[in-house]
Amino acid sequence: MNAYQTAARALAEKFAARAGHWDKSRNYCWQNVRELCDAGLMGMTIPTAYGGRGASLHDVVLVVEEIAKACTLSARIVVEANMGALSAVMAFGTGSQKRLCAHYVLAGDKPAICITEQEAGSAATDMTTTALRKRDHYVINGAKHWITGGGVSKLHLVFARVIDRSGCDLGIGAFLLLRDPERGIEPEGFRVTGQEHTMGLCGMPEARLRFDDVKVDHSMALIAPSGLRHGFGDLMMAYNAQRIGAAAAALGVSAGALNRAKAYLTERHQFGRPLAEFQGLQWMLADMDTKLHAARLLIHEAAQSTHERDERFPDPTMAARAKLFASEAAIEIVNNSMQMLGARGYSDQEPLERMYRDVRMFTIGGGTAQILRTQIAGSILDIKTPQRRHAHYEPYQIAAE
Repeated sequence: MNAYQTAARALAEKFAARAGHWDKSRNYCWQNVRELCDAGLMGMTIPTAYGGRGASLHDVVLVVEEIAKACTLSARIVVEANMGALSAVMAFGTGSQKRLCAHYVLAGDKPAICITEQEAGSAATDMTTTALRKRDHYVINGAKHWITGGGVSKLHLVFARVIDRSGCDLGIGAFLLLRDPERGIEPEGFRVTGQEHTMGLCGMPEARLRFDDVKVDHSMALIAPSGLRHGFGDLMMAYNAQRIGAAAAALGVSAGALNRAKAYLTERHQFGRPLAEFQGLQWMLADMDTKLHAARLLIHEAAQSTHERDERFPDPTMAARAKLFASEAAIEIVNNSMQMLGARGYSDQEPLERMYRDVRMFTIGGGTAQILRTQIAGSILDIKTPQRRHAHYEPYQIAAE
């Protein structure tokens, strides 16, 4: 166990006692965030030159698993304070953009990645939010939906179609938008218009955002080296790390549920003997443990892989495999753990009821299980697998060009 894991395990012991509170109150866990900051686990992947620890993706995976055993909400914050939008900025941002992000994340902010829209979910390139390019700024108009952290995040990485002054669509770009009411920074025209009432992860806001003629300085545009026309794919490479982080969170919830099931099988007696002596339950436990370890191996392999075009990011197919397997296995493991506890597991006397609701999200958010299967199949067959009607299959290499 490395130093990061040790610190995470110590925090997890505290977080376990509070997890039910954040769930029932639907409040963001600011107390946990302060303790994560103090332990150096927020922004741990930020390079040392910008005040971070320069930790690896594999280090983050180890931390996320430990935290998720106790509190899924806190684990998800750790993921998004070390990957996703932050990864994109640290890879492609200017020095000033990196310093801005490092300052806020190290102080406890979880950047919000603003891609999804009402009619653009898995089909992200269907987004209609626009950024009109002016002489010294951009003007953003549109709406985003299901934005994780909307309303609590200060940093927002907003994806939009860039339109030049002649009306030509130049491609999809990303823009750093800062909203910090405590410092009087409230971009005119930027509003949180609503929140979704979710089944699980109840302390994490999922927001609807609105942009009405929001001005963003040119210095806040995040442009990949390949430019606007092809840069969206480069920016989305940062999402591969986020998928591995989500897989690690699902893994941690699974491990926490399995630990509780093992303890209960020893504690609980029926028919004059402990439940642990019943072979039917032993076989369930064996299957759960095997899938848990398989998920962990996939996640660790993906976390230590590199993208063929940019070694700063993990391999996308390995990331997809890890998230697909870990998220589906987690639902099964938590469900079977609940089954082992019977009616007690179904009640809020136990954390399993909350864990079951939390873990259901991981086959949906950040790439559905079905989209991940399509991506994996395309990699196996070495083809691009477009989903639009009348689209045709192309060799993967040609599509990449």
